[in-house]
Amino acid sequence: MAEEDQGASLGWARARELDVENQRAWARAHELDAEVRRLSARVAELEEQIAQEKGMDIVPPAAESLCAVDAGTQLLLRYRFQELARQGSPLPQFSEVEFRNFSQNGEDGILLYLFSLVGEETRRAVEICAGDGIECNSANFVINHGWTALLVDGDQDKISRGRSFYARCRDTWIWPPTMAEAWVTADNVNDLIRTHGFDGEIDLLSLDMDGVDYWIWKAIDCVSPRVVLLEYQDIWGPDRSVTVPYDQNFRAYWEGDFPDYGGASLAAFVKLGRQKGYRLVGCQRLGFNAIFLRNGVGDDIFPEIATGACFTHPKVRQGIETRLPRVVHLPWEEV
Repeated sequence: MAEEDQGASLGWARARELDVENQRAWARAHELDAEVRRLSARVAELEEQIAQEKGMDIVPPAAESLCAVDAGTQLLLRYRFQELARQGSPLPQFSEVEFRNFSQNGEDGILLYLFSLVGEETRRAVEICAGDGIECNSANFVINHGWTALLVDGDQDKISRGRSFYARCRDTWIWPPTMAEAWVTADNVNDLIRTHGFDGEIDLLSLDMDGVDYWIWKAIDCVSPRVVLLEYQDIWGPDRSVTVPYDQNFRAYWEGDFPDYGGASLAAFVKLGRQKGYRLVGCQRLGFNAIFLRNGVGDDIFPEIATGACFTHPKVRQGIETRLPRVVHLPWEEV
């Protein structure tokens, strides 16, 4: 009996020792976790300090932290859109599929919807005036769907910021998009695209220069995009076909938040698109970014629409009434 009591006492003593050791281990783990958090915070402070010294904005190392709709959810959306098409069910309007991960507005959702139904062939994009390439129309496809892209902008700091972002993004650091610093003109745009290896068939051309956009699209002949997304000057309404005159050094005139003197009207782009073999199929809900499809791509799914369908939002009507009078006297060219 005495031996059993002694054994039990030794067992309890060992259990208490193990419990103390576990408590010490947990305490040490907590200390290490706190130290890791402290060091991580210090690294973030140093990164922010370096970025501020270079005049750069901080971007997170993993692009997915910016996403409103992650890659997995986008795949489910894609399969749902395709299922609706197979069943012959009514398809949603562009305004019903908009979401923004990296685009300025809801273009990410519209483009996902379009390519879900018309398919992807080259998974290549060219974007003129892409800014830093983080907020642009190609980024969602580059990061979440493995596309390659040529992203062009004339601002060296923005190009540097974009290169830093994609070099740190876990989904793109091995093969980031091509970032090109260039002032784009009608004379150099085709050579610029060819030099970087993006001539020929591409899935997407995005154009948002707030300037001589009409003349640049007119000049581009080295690529054949299946989808074209471009910004138009909504203050001219649905019928007038006008653009700013061509000037390779053109800079938009901004009045408040909008470049009121720059770009071209939607009717001008529709005329040009028809000459190049494209039809207008829609716009984002605010009514200043238009989507064109090449004839032969998704004709039965996305028929041509009238320009007036893109001028229903109150923001557009207000612009026609209040912004157009400020610049109507400036040089505009009928096309």
